[in-house]
Amino acid sequence: MKEITELCPFHNKRKTKLLQFGEGNFLRGFVDEMIDIANETGFMDTEVIMVKPREGKPSEAFIRQNCLYTVMLSDINGSKNRLITCVSEIFSCYEDYDWFMAFADDEDLRFIVSNTTEAGIVYDDSDRFNDRPPKSFPAKLTQFLYRRYKTFSGDSKKGVIILPVELIEDNGRVLKDCVMRLSNDWKLECGFLNWLDEACIFCSTLVDRIISGYPSDKAEELWAELGYRDELIVTGEAFGSWIIESDRDISKEFRLKEAGLPVVFTVDYRPYRVRKVRILNGAHTSFALIAYLMGYDTVLEAVRDRAVEVYIDALFEDEIIPTIDMDRQELEGFAGAVLERFKNPHIHHRLYDIALNSVSKWKTRCLPTMLDLIDMGKETDLLIFSLASLLAFYKGKYDEKGRFIGKRELDGQTCSFEIRDDKKVIDIFAKAAGYDVRGYVKSILSNESLWGMRLDRIEGLTDSVTKKVDGIMCDPKGALESVIKNR
Repeated sequence: MKEITELCPFHNKRKTKLLQFGEGNFLRGFVDEMIDIANETGFMDTEVIMVKPREGKPSEAFIRQNCLYTVMLSDINGSKNRLITCVSEIFSCYEDYDWFMAFADDEDLRFIVSNTTEAGIVYDDSDRFNDRPPKSFPAKLTQFLYRRYKTFSGDSKKGVIILPVELIEDNGRVLKDCVMRLSNDWKLECGFLNWLDEACIFCSTLVDRIISGYPSDKAEELWAELGYRDELIVTGEAFGSWIIESDRDISKEFRLKEAGLPVVFTVDYRPYRVRKVRILNGAHTSFALIAYLMGYDTVLEAVRDRAVEVYIDALFEDEIIPTIDMDRQELEGFAGAVLERFKNPHIHHRLYDIALNSVSKWKTRCLPTMLDLIDMGKETDLLIFSLASLLAFYKGKYDEKGRFIGKRELDGQTCSFEIRDDKKVIDIFAKAAGYDVRGYVKSILSNESLWGMRLDRIEGLTDSVTKKVDGIMCDPKGALESVIKNR
């Protein structure tokens, strides 16, 4: 079998350069895949330099494969493979600190992309200017940008466009605030602060694509299909969306949209965030727990159940879309695409994984929709059912190992599962679990620390949730069928 390097023994050195903080599956299967297509179609000519922002050396596979790898993206019609050739090198900012910092002197550097996890964009007051490197990503970036500012004597043409894709709200603004705060802490000159503000562009972005990662269970089968070995294969769904907010137009430089890629440039990304959070994430959170209690393990299994599909469709049509201030036809198209993504036979998205930290997810993804519906005087029965599903899922108790255990029925047998959430959240549910069903529901809905408000004060909510929790605990599938019977 061929080695992947035989397909492309030499990289084309490109002029424009993109520095990428992160070497993980998402960046490689999303950002780098888009850059590679834009390069191929002639709309960009950009080389990607990867830097590992955490301690430890990058995987040896990057070295062996000369940073080449395959992206395999699938939809319900099949999959398409792409050999990614835009990544030219990879290094660690811990193992190769001087090399990392020296790249700030590169005249052709124009873009910086990051994915350092949601916890990556944080201000850490223990970081120092002379650390090699400092702990936090914003501090590493501040050092790097200051080096570039000094090298080019504050030349405004040597600023960079910064595109974080970490899944936090207003990621660009938050990152810039951290960099500015650290610059002040370190008493860096005003000229640098002005250069950050005027020469650099911090974009807030919203990304959407399910990336499954390396298919270790069938790697050799895929190598045979490809005809070469690849220890860095990235698999995921074909659907993609990248919303990029900037008060300055960067579309003429970052020409992904012209290359036919699913990128939107906007001065306000918030409507798109509301659309994604309420429709995609809200649906996931609403049906995942009831589907798991019904005995399903993956999204695909769940949506093949007609009752689940009807529930999701009605949730979109009757309760989510009416609360979003965007074109209804566009929202219905987005919702339809989401349902198609759920049906992708190549993506095995585990319901148990979606269930992680469901309380905070429901508060963020579903509660605002329910409150808007109440203000509009509209029915909220489907969202109330999702809340009841959460409470039924979380009705557990601690075992002898200190795990909080819930139960579901599978083929007539009771099976246990661990309920995973913040310890403070689990303790609240554990304390309430000793009450009867109504007392349990009342205790949880009245807990302001869980929801940011007392949900038990919403007229009729406690009674409605209690009835639904009772039904779900007796017969999850029957309870779901009951809530959709007239739809």
